Amino acid sequence: MKTPSPHQTASHDYAHGRRDGLRLALSILAGEEAKWAALLGESSSWRTNAIREVRYKTLQVAQSRIHTVLNRMTPKTGVAIDPEIAARLEKAGL
Repeated sequence: MKTPSPHQTASHDYAHGRRDGLRLALSILAGEEAKWAALLGESSSWRTNAIREVRYKTLQVAQSRIHTVLNRMTPKTGVAIDPEIAARLEKAGL
């Protein structure tokens, strides 16, 4: 079995770190989205409700974009998606 070069190992570690960062971002966005979802329509001010709806939609779009990037970064070696990633995506509703 061939030992990977230091460059390959560093590159792999870097990609793994980026995926971890994206997973963290997804979990943070999921928490924020839940917070704003609970506040939708709760204010007596139409302006406040409109701002909350925009924030909520922005969080949904951000989650979708991060999910897309994460899918592009996940190795396509015929291996099923990492169970940890799958659980976090499921929790985030993606």
